[in-house]
Amino acid sequence: MPPLPRPFPRFIADSPQEGQPYGRWEERLRDEFAKACAGHADEAGGPLDTDTLKWFPERGWGGRVYVPVTGSGAGGDEDDAGPIEYFGWVSFERQGKREPEDLEAKADFTDVTAEDNPDWKIDLSDDVIGTWRAEGDRGGDITLVWGLPLVRGAIAVTAELDGEVLDQAAVTDGRITLIAVDAVRGFGDDLYLEVKLWDRLLRESASESLYAE
Repeated sequence: MPPLPRPFPRFIADSPQEGQPYGRWEERLRDEFAKACAGHADEAGGPLDTDTLKWFPERGWGGRVYVPVTGSGAGGDEDDAGPIEYFGWVSFERQGKREPEDLEAKADFTDVTAEDNPDWKIDLSDDVIGTWRAEGDRGGDITLVWGLPLVRGAIAVTAELDGEVLDQAAVTDGRITLIAVDAVRGFGDDLYLEVKLWDRLLRESASESLYAE
């Protein structure tokens, strides 16, 4: 095959190696995420309710493993305040069979939730975790994407950039996680990831762009 005119990095992330966290390991992840959320509690109108945490499939990139997570806010003092959702991730280094180390967490919050948007087909969160640098000023953002399919029958998810699949994953316990390059510049117009859900017959059942207008 000849050289590609657009050498986008593809399938750069490790697949999940472990299932849902539980026991003492889940407690470590929970505590780390709760600390990251604590700094937002005043602005969000309430602290994180750790009983509502949803852990998403892990993915590995750049020597670290990322475990995305969402959780509800415990609620503030204002009666008319809408629901708050915290979102973010906990990452760590996995060295063989040794205990994971060097835990880090990042958190943010939003009042724009699927509960208030019944027309949504995918409930997505995303965060930039690195940079892809190509020749000259070309490049993009290595982006962690996670969320909940809100349509029935989805079994797989892809991350596409201008029609090219850069990552794919199974829908696991109704949850998805992807890592791919987004906001790519230098190849004509700026390009943004599109997340697509697929059913058992490989029919597209939903799509959502990461482009923020």
